[in-house]
Amino acid sequence: MCRNIKNLFNFDPPVSDEEIRAASLQFVRKISGFNKPSKANEAAFDAAIEEVASASARLLHALETTALPKNREEEAAKARARSAERFPATPN
Repeated sequence: MCRNIKNLFNFDPPVSDEEIRAASLQFVRKISGFNKPSKANEAAFDAAIEEVASASARLLHALETTALPKNREEEAAKARARSAERFPATPN
């Protein structure tokens, strides 16, 4: 899984359309191998982003859980702590 694609389900506040689109862009970039497509592939690239975003939004709205929503700031702090542990700062 691409590390740039974040979990979007069961957060408070709920996921926004912009977050869904950003994750969709990362997914399409990953599977296509293009960070920015050529002019010849731009329409297909943009269409894929919109299709993935639409499917993702439908999925996220259809999912159900009994778990309490996760706090975005707490989850971000946990991710930063994991990253710091994985990639310790080296003194200069």
